[in-house]
Amino acid sequence: MNAIKKPRKITNTFAKRWAEFVIKFKWPVLITTLALAIGLGSNGNMEFDGDYHVFFSKSNPELEAFDALQEKYTKDDNVVIVLTPSNGDIFTKENLSAIEELTAEAWNTPYSSRVDALTNFQHTSAQGDDLYVDDLSYESSTKTDAEIAIIKQKALKEPLLVDRILNKSGTVTAINVTVRLPGKDSAKEIPEVTAFIRNAISDFKTKYPNFEIHSSGLVPLNTAFFESSMNDLMLTMIMLIIVIITTFILTRNIYSTVATFIVVMFSIMSAVGFVGLMGIKLTPPSSVFPTMILTLAVADSIHILITMLQKMRKDGYNKKEALVESIRLNFMPVFITSLTTVIGFLTMNFGDVPPFWDLGNITAFGMTMAFLYSTTALPALMAILPVKVKVKKETSGPEKISWYKSLGHMVVKQPVRLTIISIIVIGLLTFLATKNRFNDEFINYFDETVTFRTDTDYISENLTGIYNVEFSIGSGESGGINNPEYLRKLNAFEDWLNQQPEVVHVNAFSEVARRVNRSMHGDDENYYKVPDSREEAAQYLLLYELSLPFGLDLNNQINVDKSETRVTVTIENIKSADMIAFSDRAEAWLQNNTPKPMHSIGVSPTLMFSTLGFRQADSMFTGNIIALILISIVLMFALRNFKLGLLSIIPNVTPVLVGFGFWALYKAQINTGMVIVFGMTLGIIVDDTVHFMSKFLRARRELGYDAKEAVIYAFETVGKALVTTTIVLLAGFAVLSTSSFALNSYMARITLIIIFSALVIDFILLPSLLILTSKKNTSKETIKELNPQVQLDK
Repeated sequence: MNAIKKPRKITNTFAKRWAEFVIKFKWPVLITTLALAIGLGSNGNMEFDGDYHVFFSKSNPELEAFDALQEKYTKDDNVVIVLTPSNGDIFTKENLSAIEELTAEAWNTPYSSRVDALTNFQHTSAQGDDLYVDDLSYESSTKTDAEIAIIKQKALKEPLLVDRILNKSGTVTAINVTVRLPGKDSAKEIPEVTAFIRNAISDFKTKYPNFEIHSSGLVPLNTAFFESSMNDLMLTMIMLIIVIITTFILTRNIYSTVATFIVVMFSIMSAVGFVGLMGIKLTPPSSVFPTMILTLAVADSIHILITMLQKMRKDGYNKKEALVESIRLNFMPVFITSLTTVIGFLTMNFGDVPPFWDLGNITAFGMTMAFLYSTTALPALMAILPVKVKVKKETSGPEKISWYKSLGHMVVKQPVRLTIISIIVIGLLTFLATKNRFNDEFINYFDETVTFRTDTDYISENLTGIYNVEFSIGSGESGGINNPEYLRKLNAFEDWLNQQPEVVHVNAFSEVARRVNRSMHGDDENYYKVPDSREEAAQYLLLYELSLPFGLDLNNQINVDKSETRVTVTIENIKSADMIAFSDRAEAWLQNNTPKPMHSIGVSPTLMFSTLGFRQADSMFTGNIIALILISIVLMFALRNFKLGLLSIIPNVTPVLVGFGFWALYKAQINTGMVIVFGMTLGIIVDDTVHFMSKFLRARRELGYDAKEAVIYAFETVGKALVTTTIVLLAGFAVLSTSSFALNSYMARITLIIIFSALVIDFILLPSLLILTSKKNTSKETIKELNPQVQLDK
């Protein structure tokens, strides 16, 4: 008995002395924590990085392959401006003139290296041995109706235009601006390009109101990431207001609300300082850290405050006695929940997405500081503030049973039935959880309130696909792209790609070779094929390149020594798994039908995002297992009971399974942001388990209650605190669920389900299991005889 009580006695003694120390030196403690928070906060430097590259680690193989392709050719960061005239016909004098004007203006875009449009498309023709390459439509305002009709006829027959720059019906067209960002400061370069494009579009709309305009591309994608970061950061202000109101309603004490607010602000200030000290640049996932910390930090304070106020209202303690007793009862549970939350967030470092590393590290630091402030600044403030509560008067009539005590009585009457029902429900939802599928389409990272999303959807439906896969097809020798055998194989690959159901457009050098060969033979369709000899192919290529204007050369398709060419395949907006399957299918075709130098792997930002969720899931698996083991070990030591430590795994893991089961009914699709939910929520939901089990064990060890009485005691003493913290957590993640960024909103939505499920499981399944697995303990009278100091009252 003494061996059992000794560790707890040490813990209780420390917590009691700690509380007495903080209360005695309340002003120095408060000033010291204020100085610490301000000192850390003064180092804060919130910089944002909207470049999509931040989602990929430097060792990511898909990123390495994509960067290698861009080094061979040209970087393809771009802006696509899509124009739809109200009259439904691109090919009018007025419309072509407007497009020509906007194309010329697009060349002034900062860092622009190329502008592709309908009007400046390089159309080939030949007279004798001379090859002529001209803009498809120049000085459009001077064209006759007959000339425009010829231009339309040529354009709608041109494979390099249709389904890429021009739709099949000639009602929608695009201007593609390629930019070469220096990459020195994306926070400056991307906004610079975006500002110019937006101004150009605004001016164009003013001058030509008959055009509907949409824009997409990698630069607008980066801009959407950046603006999502800023918008999500603003959610913190909304959440702060909700927390203040919720805390006041639930504690019914203005001073508790003030103290909670100060602890939260200290914690966020410290986290902001950590961001600056570590040189972290915020991204859409990591920018939600203030909301995370705000939500989670409140839980620490709530437990201490509610216990303190309960002691004052129900038991008649004065403020100091209540504060000391609250710290004594809650110090260890709050420490454990803070520790497990930190462990959960740190497991994000096992993943393959750097922004989630940052989110995990920042939140972990913020939660560490939240524990420090909730056990120092909070009690110091409550000791200083004139807290007064109305003491509950004893009545001569029958005692009114609280809702929580009633729930406890209901549970202890039927633990077997509740356990069986819980296992059946959890088992069913766990089965449903297996029906979720990964889908990381980056377009769906944004909801329909984001202009980038709606514009991209419009472009996909009316002109061309936004997703693509690229291949660098080698010949094995310098100048080898002029080898007729190479060109025939490349042509065969192009034809195979065009036959695939998901393919919208294929841009390959073999098309250029066929087109020039036809032009050099008097536009005879019989010569619309690759040249028959290497010399002929080399000569035609040289003539074509010499005829191209500056900025519209073939550097984006052919490498420097003409040993490789780039094939760009535009595909429909398909699911991640289908995207990966298509790339694998194309790679397999090359391996089976071409010589080894032509074998290539598919790369593109689209493909990188498609594989991101799968790679994140694989890498997070180890982290989640480690988190589960560490948290279980912490609970075993904290509870000083191996059996209960193992038992705690059930209420800590099952809410996640239940959450994903409900998600299968809601969406059945999970993205990269949701992969981290297991490790993240594992630390959060431990809060309910630890506080319930700690009160259960106190009743068993200190008060000598049997299992059923201990469960009722736990409900009565900690039930309100658990409900209160759950409401605050639900409020916080509910605000985050309104984010326009799906990685954050989906993560928040499933976390809402998991947190609510955790409370239900901790109120139904956990107490039932505690009763069923507990041995009959020594009676209260025997406990009294062994230790007369034990108080049997609450």
